[in-house]
Amino acid sequence: MYTIGEFSRINRITPKTLRHYDRIGLLKPHRIDEWTGYRYYSPAQLPDIRRILVLRDMGFALEEIQRLLTEDVSERQLLRLRESELKAGIAEERRRLKRVRERLERLEGEEMRKEEVIIKSLPDVTAASMRTVVPGYDSYFDIVPKMGEYMNSVGAVCAEPAYCFTIYHDGEYKESDIDVEICEAVVEPKQESDKVKFRFVPGAESAACLMHRGPYATISETYNSLFSWIAAEGWEAADNPRECYIDGIWNKDDPAEWTTEVQVPVKRREA
Repeated sequence: MYTIGEFSRINRITPKTLRHYDRIGLLKPHRIDEWTGYRYYSPAQLPDIRRILVLRDMGFALEEIQRLLTEDVSERQLLRLRESELKAGIAEERRRLKRVRERLERLEGEEMRKEEVIIKSLPDVTAASMRTVVPGYDSYFDIVPKMGEYMNSVGAVCAEPAYCFTIYHDGEYKESDIDVEICEAVVEPKQESDKVKFRFVPGAESAACLMHRGPYATISETYNSLFSWIAAEGWEAADNPRECYIDGIWNKDDPAEWTTEVQVPVKRREA
């Protein structure tokens, strides 16, 4: 027989843990002295405690281990299940690590991006305009080509230099049901349809502009940097922001090579 102290030393487990296992019925002592209350464990219990510790190290909960020891549960089946859970967990942790690295890269480049902010004017343009409510940002991939097809069908000629941009009319960030106006500067108006209109879009004397490089999924970081710069430099937004598309899915296969200029018309903040 082993005392609880001896049993704890042999298995490198604290007496407190052994008492807890006793309380929940996971591993009861072989005998408890009725006069002293001392707990004693037998050599035959060594495989049991080793099994418990191995399963615990694999991440099984005590309730699962207890079921395995007391019920007709296949250890092989339980281990297969645990293997699948661990593989899924590893995959998720790898995704998190990737996001952490991407975030670090963005943070390290944040100051550099703020230095890239420029103030410039936006031109008055006559634009082919399609205002619609889209379910999500990926919907542009369907809408913009259709708009281009219609413009070609009516002989619309794009202005030089090209200026394709989107105006957001919601006044706030939305993940779905987004009120957008997709515009393409043209030389002159042409025949309109139910969806495509031709209208004058006023420019802006001053607009804070910052290039976003990469997929649209991360463009919120660029917005954050730009609006932080605007506030720090004593400006404020004077109109709805625009996104000017320079490179995208239409000419670059790799999303990392997509380039979008975020443009925010601004005015000096009043003291």
